[in-house]
Amino acid sequence: MMIKQIQPFAVKAPASVLEHLSSLQKQIKEVHLKELFAADPSRFKRFSVEHDQIVLDFSKHRIDQNILNGLVDLAQAQDLKQWIKTLFSSEQINYTEHRAAMHWALRLPQSSPDFPQENQQVQQQLERMYALVDKIHAGQYRGATGEVIQDVVNIGVGGSDLGPLMVTHALSDFKVTSTKPLDVHFVSTMDGSQLSDLLHQLRPETTLFIISSKSFGTIDTLSNAQTVRQWLEKSLGQNEKILQNHFIGVSTKPEKMTEWGIAADKQLLLWDWVGGRYSLWSCIGLPIALTIGVDGFKQLLAGAHEIDQHFQTAPFQQNIPVLMGLLGAWNNNFLEIQTHAVLPYDGRLKYFAAYLQQLEMESNGKSIQRNGEKVNTATCPIVWGEVGPNAQHAFYQLLHQGTHSVSCDFIAPVKRYNANQFTYAESAEALVEQHHLALSNCLAQSRLLAFGNQALAADELEDLPAYKQYEGNQPSSTILLKELNPYSLGMLIATYEHKVFVQSVLWNINPFDQWGVEKGKEIANQLLPILNREQDDLSAFDTSTQGLLKILLGKIDG
Repeated sequence: MMIKQIQPFAVKAPASVLEHLSSLQKQIKEVHLKELFAADPSRFKRFSVEHDQIVLDFSKHRIDQNILNGLVDLAQAQDLKQWIKTLFSSEQINYTEHRAAMHWALRLPQSSPDFPQENQQVQQQLERMYALVDKIHAGQYRGATGEVIQDVVNIGVGGSDLGPLMVTHALSDFKVTSTKPLDVHFVSTMDGSQLSDLLHQLRPETTLFIISSKSFGTIDTLSNAQTVRQWLEKSLGQNEKILQNHFIGVSTKPEKMTEWGIAADKQLLLWDWVGGRYSLWSCIGLPIALTIGVDGFKQLLAGAHEIDQHFQTAPFQQNIPVLMGLLGAWNNNFLEIQTHAVLPYDGRLKYFAAYLQQLEMESNGKSIQRNGEKVNTATCPIVWGEVGPNAQHAFYQLLHQGTHSVSCDFIAPVKRYNANQFTYAESAEALVEQHHLALSNCLAQSRLLAFGNQALAADELEDLPAYKQYEGNQPSSTILLKELNPYSLGMLIATYEHKVFVQSVLWNINPFDQWGVEKGKEIANQLLPILNREQDDLSAFDTSTQGLLKILLGKIDG
């Protein structure tokens, strides 16, 4: 594949744009959200956008129309439109690794005339994955002893784990019914704790392992893979059928998969232009397809593609990813709110905040601009969160009455549960009421965060002691999905992907590399021989590390 190289450059917004935004920040600094709403009865209508299955309400942000216009001017000054065109091309937008970033090509329709070579490669690998999924669902995929596979374990870390884990959990309602019951599990930790607990529950004869590693060199993943290989061989003997029937590999490195022992017909390929944290749309999504089926996986891709089109064509003031990126930069760089909470009001989105932590902080946790100069502003905020109903009993105290300014994303589906899902209609009715309870809490919490005491009933405000009062004025977005399904989840994930890209353009950084991830691993390789007693010279290390090593070595020897 021929990829055109582009030169990194710094686009600097004219001083007038930044000065204008700074002036607007000073004007609104002392203005409370309750005042903004009181002054504008049509505020929700003007500061919300609906597209297909998704609604973004950003009316509870500390902005007015002048600020929104100024933020759009900033995006235009940073040449965002051109950068979006560059993203949706084969140019080396990831300039430090000399790669394109074409994760969007993974969800191009099969009939798309765009990028025929890449699309053909993608469709070939997806068809191979779909064939494996159908074979497993039909009960035709058998282990070394001839028994039907009943458990699939995905071994990966980072993007090879967080994306598939998040999506399979989020779409649990859409689990397909196969000939034989099929359970999908995930292992990521290098210490073996997840694997140890899991192997006690599984039968070697009926377990299939997916080794997902873009480089097929990640020590976390390969150490777990080697352990399960030994587990299989101990139970089933050293038989070539074990490698043939119990392992599928997903990687950019077929030669490394072959060297490890994975059969050629069980190898699914990736490409260097797919970043790990953007890879769930590829064959890294095999656990997703095994959970929701081929048609469900295609719907996931279709939802993401719809947002790709929206991101490229919608005017900035009606463009959901652009608006989310601009609002995040406003909070971070002008209001100095440098922590952001993700709060889904649906238990199926349990892992969504963890997924976004990698997507956002690994992408935009940078301090060097594209021109090699140090940034002169804050970049990615700290991203964290939890399922909202649980979070209410954990850290909402800090959100409502603490000393930190925090921005939030509230996420919820409009509809949930129906009588077809349950044997007794009464069960569905009761669960619908529980969903309404979750929705009422979602709206109530964002309301209290925004308006503080004004959200309280009038009789509550009489003689209210200080410790029972609420300042409010904490900004938040509310994102509603018409229903949480494969299509709408694809839209939601792609929306956040493009939000991250928008902010990378505003901050003039490369969101597609992750050099900060690698160095700690290299230093670990210096320490491992010491702990394994292969070396004994500690002089190269600082005194803290020396002291800790001596304690660890003493305990290991003891």
